[in-house]
Amino acid sequence: MKTNQKKAWLFLAPTIIFVTLFSIYPILRAFGMSFQGGSLIDLHWNGLSNYQYIFNDPEFWLAIKNTVLYAIISVPIGLIISIMLAWIIFDKVKHKSFFETTFFMPYVTSTIAIGIVFRYIFNGDYGMLNFLLRCLHLPAPDWIDDPAMSLTTIIVFGIWSSLAFNIVILMGALRNIDPNFYTIADMYGASGRDKFWRITMPELVPTIAFLLTMNVIGAFKIYTSVYALFNGQAGVGNSGTTAVFYIYNKFQIVGTPGVAMAATVILFLIILFATFLQRKMMKKIGEN
Repeated sequence: MKTNQKKAWLFLAPTIIFVTLFSIYPILRAFGMSFQGGSLIDLHWNGLSNYQYIFNDPEFWLAIKNTVLYAIISVPIGLIISIMLAWIIFDKVKHKSFFETTFFMPYVTSTIAIGIVFRYIFNGDYGMLNFLLRCLHLPAPDWIDDPAMSLTTIIVFGIWSSLAFNIVILMGALRNIDPNFYTIADMYGASGRDKFWRITMPELVPTIAFLLTMNVIGAFKIYTSVYALFNGQAGVGNSGTTAVFYIYNKFQIVGTPGVAMAATVILFLIILFATFLQRKMMKKIGEN
């Protein structure tokens, strides 16, 4: 028995070392640096000054506000659209593999590259989106250069970019539902709506819980989309700044790693709390 335990630890050792070096140590290091001031090569103990600074910094609260709004709006809307599209493809479309591949393409494409394309689509003067809106006699806002539209632009892009991963995972979950459930439902004359709400949705709850967790965490870590859409900035006057962009700015541009790490710790706690809440919520839904 002891020999087997030693062999098990031997096989687990590479993973444990990897996780320790690249996951646990950075968290502990960030927490320690949050109490230090100065440049990266000349850090010194600073107490709670970094936390006092970010709590009194309006830009930090704007970043948190934008990030929370982005998560609250983009995650549920993106998930609802993903469920609808996955169900339509699964139930109505014959060549499912082609559409799965088409939807999955954006997930394996660089966000920077897609963001550059969307920057032209969102362009207020010659963008495709405003061209279509004008054809429909609808208001055509300045998606990129109007500070009031910065967060909306990020949300629209975030919803679109989340569809790829969500749809592929949901399609896999739909295939795992026992087809006998639908056969029996047909025997009792159940409508398509009844089958969706009484069979499909309950069976998808574990998958939806997983996607919700992944999407919430991803939403709180949004950075690349902002960088790509606004050409390395966070919108006009930092109107589209997010928590991770704030951390990047303080660490790389301003050169205050202690402040950046203090913001990182706060963001980590927010993600932990948000994940805990949504897991409890999905658990209650699953029990019902």
